[in-house]
Amino acid sequence: MASLLSATSAVHSRNGQSCLPIHSSEGQATIPVRFDGTNLSIGFSTDPTANIIDGSSIDHGITKAPYERSFSPYEFNGGTTLAISGPDYAVVAADTRLSSGYEILSRNVSKLHPLTDRCVLGSAGCKTDVDQLRSVLDIKMKVYQHNHRKPMATPSVAQMLGNTLYMKRFFPYYSFNVLAGIDSEGKGAVYSYDAIGSFERTPFSASGSGQSFLIPLMDNVISHKNRCDERRDLPVEEVVEIVKDAFLTAGERDIYTGDAVEIKIITSEGIRTEMFNLKAD
Repeated sequence: MASLLSATSAVHSRNGQSCLPIHSSEGQATIPVRFDGTNLSIGFSTDPTANIIDGSSIDHGITKAPYERSFSPYEFNGGTTLAISGPDYAVVAADTRLSSGYEILSRNVSKLHPLTDRCVLGSAGCKTDVDQLRSVLDIKMKVYQHNHRKPMATPSVAQMLGNTLYMKRFFPYYSFNVLAGIDSEGKGAVYSYDAIGSFERTPFSASGSGQSFLIPLMDNVISHKNRCDERRDLPVEEVVEIVKDAFLTAGERDIYTGDAVEIKIITSEGIRTEMFNLKAD
C-alpha cells in the first residue's frame, strides 16, 4: 500500500482528487484522497466515486463546536524530584514550579516533606493527591511516635510508605515518590517507588516530568556505569553541585521544571536546606 506521505505529495501536486489502490487478499479497494488547498481529506471505500469525509469538518480545538466531554479525577501538576545517597548523607531535591497544562499556577511550591529529622519525602504529580498522601503519612508518624516514644527509622518509613500506596492500589495516589534519609547505621538511603507501593533501595532515584532527563545523567555520574575511570565516594558538596547542574539540564527541556530547586541535605546531625534559582520561563 502506498504511504500516506507519497499520497499527500501526489495530491498536493495535482490539487485535485485522487484514488490510491489497495492490494489485499480481500479484494481490490481504493483510498479516496482530496486536498482543497487547506484541508487534506482521506476516506476508505471500495467505490472510487464514493463521498469522502471532508477534513475541514474536524474540530481541532480552535472552534467552539461541541465535542465529547470527559472527566478525570487526576491532574498532572508537573515537577521533578531527585534523591542521591552517599556514605554518610543523602541529598533530595525538587523544583518549585506548579503547573497545569500550559499554565504556571505557582512558582514557589515545595515538593519536599520532612517526615522525621532524618528522612524526607519528595513527591511530584497531582498536588491534591500529594497533599492527601502527606496527611496520611503524618498521622501514621504521630501514632508511631506516641506508641513507641521514638521517631520511626528510615527503613521503617520506607516500608510504611509502600504499604500506604499499596492500600490505595485500586484508586492510586497520582504521586511519584522518592524517599531519602539516613538509616540506623548512619549511611545514606534512597528508596524508589512505583504508583502502588513497590519499592527498592537504590543509589539514586528520580521521579516526575523530568525523570527521563535526570536518570541517564545519574547513571553516568552517580552509578558510574560504562566508565573506565576509578569510582570514588563523592563529597556532599560535589553532589549538591551535580544536583544543581542536573536540574538546569532538565529545565532546558521540560516545561514543567523550573523557577527554583529546593535541595535538602540529610545527615546524622539533621536536615539543612539550600535554594538554587532556575530559569523562570
